[in-house]
Amino acid sequence: MGDPLLERTRRLLTDYLTFCAREPGTPEPPPGSTEAALLRSVAGEIQEHYQEFFSSFLGYQGNRLELVTRMVNVVLSDTINWGRLVLVLTFAGTLLNQGPCKATKQKKSGRGNQSHVTRDCQLIVDFLCSRILGQHRSWLEAQGGWDGFCDFFKSPFPLCFWRLVIKILLYCIIATATLYVWKQFRF
Repeated sequence: MGDPLLERTRRLLTDYLTFCAREPGTPEPPPGSTEAALLRSVAGEIQEHYQEFFSSFLGYQGNRLELVTRMVNVVLSDTINWGRLVLVLTFAGTLLNQGPCKATKQKKSGRGNQSHVTRDCQLIVDFLCSRILGQHRSWLEAQGGWDGFCDFFKSPFPLCFWRLVIKILLYCIIATATLYVWKQFRF
């Protein structure tokens, strides 16, 4: 018998990252679950609020898995919470998103980068599943798993309250992660 939490996590991450990695101009596939729809929504809000940070990684052509690994090491090294986890997933999705500008340039030069994006998508899903369930499984289970994720972001608190909480948390996380990544890669 399989591991239900692993299977659900893999389906969620595959749904979200495949959604992000789709070729520009292709129709948006429907989410595969309630948590997938909620993750897309929350990640979209985070990308919108921190557009300057995330836009600098749109169409990234380097080693995506290495960059996600570095981000995970910084953001999820000591503690985990839903905000940190969503930040990491949003970052991974942004790296896989080729954006319309990059896609146009790639189409002029042939098939482009899509096969690499598809491969990286699967590698990142495997890595994140392993890391999240390897190091943070007990936390995830204590929070109610992905049902707890849905409860957290669909709580009776007004959306503006959660935006403020996430905004404060993400300012700290993004500042730390940006400095770390900047120092490592010296863009």
